[in-house]
Amino acid sequence: MPVFDLTQHPHRRYNPLNGEWLLVSPHRALRPWQGQEEEPDTAARPPYDPTCYLCPGNGRANGTHNPKYTGTFVFDNDFAALRDDVPDGQLNKRELLRAEAETGLGRVICFSPRHDLTLPEMDVPAIRNVVDVWTEEYRTLGARADIGYVQIFENKGAAMGCSNPHPHGQIWAQRTVPGEPAKEGAQQLAYFQEHGRPLLADYLAVELEENQRVVLENEHWVALVPFWAVWPFETLLLPRRAVADLTQLSAAEKDGLADALRRLTIRYDNLFNTSFPYSAGLHQSPTDGEEHPEWHLHMHFYPPLLRSATVRKFMVGYELLGEPQRDITPEWAAEKLRNLSEVHYKQHTYALTNP
Repeated sequence: MPVFDLTQHPHRRYNPLNGEWLLVSPHRALRPWQGQEEEPDTAARPPYDPTCYLCPGNGRANGTHNPKYTGTFVFDNDFAALRDDVPDGQLNKRELLRAEAETGLGRVICFSPRHDLTLPEMDVPAIRNVVDVWTEEYRTLGARADIGYVQIFENKGAAMGCSNPHPHGQIWAQRTVPGEPAKEGAQQLAYFQEHGRPLLADYLAVELEENQRVVLENEHWVALVPFWAVWPFETLLLPRRAVADLTQLSAAEKDGLADALRRLTIRYDNLFNTSFPYSAGLHQSPTDGEEHPEWHLHMHFYPPLLRSATVRKFMVGYELLGEPQRDITPEWAAEKLRNLSEVHYKQHTYALTNP
């Protein structure tokens, strides 16, 4: 009888962070680079675009003009999905038709005044400014009595529905804890109550011991492809010290986060020599005024690209009706990312063409 092998045989993997399973089918992707390699989009953008509603000094749809900012710039989203002026109300018909009013607000963070940059093309001090803004926004919004959770995220690239290439992210702050962090919170709490330690702290220790899925490290942070990754090149960014939220990070840990963000996103861009699309976001403790020793701050990166700059993974069919499924193993993806250069491909190309 053959011996079960994670690298060859179909199997399911458990995600202890959300309590769900996924199917891995490595036999379907023994040669995952087969197929046509498409040319990536190499269109250049100017440092300033007079038609961009996020560039310094430009007008926005509501008639407001941005200041001529020189660093990061934060403003209330002109078309926020949440509002803070919603009256209380609910519907509950025999526990089957249920709805309740939800209040909150949306913020937009312009990472840089430069229209032509993305995080991997910014330097570490500039990214550290973004980290500081994330921290202050989490602190300020979370202190409001009507805000129970602050979700910080970035959609990068048209493939992820981003309608403006200017480097920016968003914050949605709302009364209740949304579904994904709620699942993670419940799993972390159950683990902490049973073991007396944060789930992700123990998980990180296992990953560092095995050292199969680690992509990069610095003194304070580790980026890895999680054992239960769903997206082809999904990663998880974790602080070595278990803290519940951004406000508990030291200055050195914030520097380390900026460094890790730059190094990881450079690897993403270098994978297919393109501005790599993804949805990424921080998960941290609710802002309900309670202590949350079970929570371990972390950041998810969910990129869709699979085999080239224009071939991506879609969640369809079995993934929608059964459970998530992937072909290339997380271990293979981690090795691919780990072996990439930390010099951005644009800089490398410039050096080759401008000796």
